[in-house]
Amino acid sequence: MKRTWTHLLTASLMTLTLNAQADELLVGSYTDGASQGIYRYAFDPHSGQIATPARQVVKSVSPSWLVLSADQRLLFAVNETPKGHVSSFSLGSHGEITPLNQVASQGDEPTHASLSHDQRYLFVANYSVAPDPGGSLVVIPIARDGKLKPMVQQARHAPSKVNPERQAGAHVHALVSAPDGRHLYACDLGADKVFIYRYDGASPDHPLSPAIPPSVALPPGSGPRHLLFDAKGRHAYLTLEMSAEVVMFDVHDGALDERQRLPLTDRQDSAAKAAGGLHLSADGRFLYVSNRGTANEIVVYAVDKEDGRLTLLQRRSVEGDHPREFTLDPEGNFLLVANQKSNQIVVMRRDPRKGTLGETVQKFEQPAPSDLKFLE
Repeated sequence: MKRTWTHLLTASLMTLTLNAQADELLVGSYTDGASQGIYRYAFDPHSGQIATPARQVVKSVSPSWLVLSADQRLLFAVNETPKGHVSSFSLGSHGEITPLNQVASQGDEPTHASLSHDQRYLFVANYSVAPDPGGSLVVIPIARDGKLKPMVQQARHAPSKVNPERQAGAHVHALVSAPDGRHLYACDLGADKVFIYRYDGASPDHPLSPAIPPSVALPPGSGPRHLLFDAKGRHAYLTLEMSAEVVMFDVHDGALDERQRLPLTDRQDSAAKAAGGLHLSADGRFLYVSNRGTANEIVVYAVDKEDGRLTLLQRRSVEGDHPREFTLDPEGNFLLVANQKSNQIVVMRRDPRKGTLGETVQKFEQPAPSDLKFLE
């Protein structure tokens, strides 16, 4: 009996230690199936394992994109439905999620959001599947208590109409601020442009105004999706969803100057072309890009430390279907992929020195995952 109790005590202490050392992983999802909303899991940074059961499940309708405030005391989610909404939550000292309020996004199917650098506004990208009225950029103020206020500004763009099925209307897919916080970039898949706005937080009713130049044009029918800046704001990287390419820009006073464009796949069939998210490693040495469709890969590039140009290192299967988003764990030893259509989060081991992706350490069952965010 003594040995049994000793064994149980040791196991309990090990469990407590693992829980104390675990990272907090938040998962956004689509709720048109079995998913209930936002999930909070413990992630073991040593083994790369997501633990079950979930520490918390917060019911919310299709919270497909998650945004954390700079101090990680607030969480925002877009509710990607027709007549979309945006939800606000507070975060406790251990990551506990408490709903605060919800407001209309003033558009259909919001797919992305980001915060202004002063944390005063939430920028929301209404994608809008229907071409009329099409997608829009929306500015929503944030109250001191973290609750969302009604929209104060909205912008719409003219579509390119190059692809009659997918570009008959504007489709704003992402809104990203430059590291200096002075410019906001709107990736519009329907317009084949990235629109550039100047941000002025002192103008409460009209914080955004067109920059000079007001946009950068991409190849006709390419479909800009997600944009990412390096830490110093000298270079930016953009995925072109419809042509499955990644573009590298130099950045000068807000303007984007294209320097390089690379294909994500060697395959020519359109079904293999569906570029998604992209993320830099914490040290800025490697860029990771997802390509969905029939390719279903993570493409790994080395980043030149001087000029930011990319060199292909690896194409790695996601071992699932439709990698909607992915993330690196805080320690940089694993890459987690949200395979939306195969209902799994796939965890891959990563070599921090070489940047390459190795063995799969876990295939975690999760209904329709769409976004992954770590609390740090």
